Amino acid sequence: MQDIHVERAFPNLDFQRLTNMAQPDDDQNHIFITEQPGRIRVFPDNPQATEAKVFLDIRGRVSESANEEGLLGLAFDPKYSANGYFYVYYSAASPRRSMVSRFSVSQSDPAVADPGSETVILEIPQPFDNHNGGQLAFGPDGYLYIGLGDGGSGGDPLGNGQNIGTILGAILRIDVESVSEDSRSYTIPPDNPFVGVEGAREEIWAYGLRNPWRFSFDMEMGFLWTGDVGQNRWEEIDVVEKGLNYGWNTMEGSHCFLPSTDCDTTSLELPVAEYARDEDCSITGGYVYRGGDIPWLVGAYVYSDFCSGRIWYLRYDGISVTEQALLVDSDLSITSFGQDLEGTLYVLSRNEGIYLVVSAE
Repeated sequence: MQDIHVERAFPNLDFQRLTNMAQPDDDQNHIFITEQPGRIRVFPDNPQATEAKVFLDIRGRVSESANEEGLLGLAFDPKYSANGYFYVYYSAASPRRSMVSRFSVSQSDPAVADPGSETVILEIPQPFDNHNGGQLAFGPDGYLYIGLGDGGSGGDPLGNGQNIGTILGAILRIDVESVSEDSRSYTIPPDNPFVGVEGAREEIWAYGLRNPWRFSFDMEMGFLWTGDVGQNRWEEIDVVEKGLNYGWNTMEGSHCFLPSTDCDTTSLELPVAEYARDEDCSITGGYVYRGGDIPWLVGAYVYSDFCSGRIWYLRYDGISVTEQALLVDSDLSITSFGQDLEGTLYVLSRNEGIYLVVSAE
């Protein structure tokens, strides 16, 4: 195997607690990143970039009173080049809640967002200050997918993971095409799995998740991958499909959690892969590699652990994992991954900038 390592991608740029990366398909060749305190910054997709301008600053609205709160998600509308809309997920206080809002670029300067353009789409009460999820992404179907944790604390004391009457502990799928300044109402795609089910939240696409920390769509195959953070023993990787129950808090990974033995796994979807906590502590979901720099890695799902900095890859044939191995043993605190329109894979480190996974050959 080739010598694989990480190297700084934009060495002239520094950031404050990176949480996400996105690139709109608008022919401008700019990359956008989110900083946990509440800023979005933008810079050219050029290794020699020397400035990351502030695109949006909502620090006055964002709460980061707890470690897992803040500005956590960013997604650009598929029609961004025409309508200028983008979506953010952030934590707010008094009362504690998660916000999913739409903003638009300024009419006077397309390189700057209009902070007064916020249209709130969802306000989600949060009973505790952790397990916020926070990922946003548009699927190949044009719908907005939203990742939500189980509401927090430990062990899911409110039972949200197995309750389809709440949107906590789930990945949602909504249609934001109807959202306007006059009507903030999104619509439910008619083929969502719980449409018409009594007592269910029809926004739910899949449930039984503890804290889906970063999900992504394979840009070629369209499959939805997520890393789900475990309680204290197992970190898991799921391929998320319509209407499935991913087991929390009956299961932690593929192991019984409540009860600790002889749990009923009927109708539960077990992870495609998992790893035990040793020096690891919290999975960071990544992307299926579609870049051109490491040909043998194409088609493999790449993910990492926040505490150890280790980066792995796996291959999945639709039934089981056929290969799984360590890719890089880095010293980074990896909060997220990013992927540009060309499939280049980026690694976001909490306080140390943006990196590339590269081959020495």
